[in-house]
Amino acid sequence: MAMLFELFDQQLEQLKTIAERVCGALRQEGIEYRIVGGLAVFFHVEPRDPFGARLTKDVDLAVTRADLARIVAAVRSLGLEHQQVPGLDRLVDPAAPNRRGVHLLFVRERVRSGDLLATPDFSEPTKTIEGFLLAPVPDLVRMKLTSFRLKDKVHIIDMDSVGLITPEIEASLPDALRDRLQQVRAEERGA
Repeated sequence: MAMLFELFDQQLEQLKTIAERVCGALRQEGIEYRIVGGLAVFFHVEPRDPFGARLTKDVDLAVTRADLARIVAAVRSLGLEHQQVPGLDRLVDPAAPNRRGVHLLFVRERVRSGDLLATPDFSEPTKTIEGFLLAPVPDLVRMKLTSFRLKDKVHIIDMDSVGLITPEIEASLPDALRDRLQQVRAEERGA
């Protein structure tokens, strides 16, 4: 069991290091960003339930497409390169064997063409003790319910289980996303 905790801590430190380096470079250049995805969910859930927070493989950042060239230039000194694969822009270290890195999602754009909603525009961020700027919970809930893959459903369950999805957030959702939230809750209850 101790080995499992060590692996968890190592993975978390790797993610934080990547986030610190990239977010620091963006901040230095005055480029707006928000951490989104699984790492943002982790940072929101962990203070409420340290054992209920799950790790993710990479860092997801919401940025503005107009800043892409500036982002690529800002991270070049970190040894990161921009790669574009179908449906995904990412920053990777070409020397790293696992090719993990940073996924870029563009605000006001759909991640996939069939998504119900676009990635939310920047709203007031939640700031972690490390200084990271996170997408606030309402934006994460919308993004997770829009993507609606298995891992997104798990993130919804994690946020819901610690009371982050409030009645106010639920009421603010469009009908289609509210229906998806109810579906996740029903599946979680085994209904």
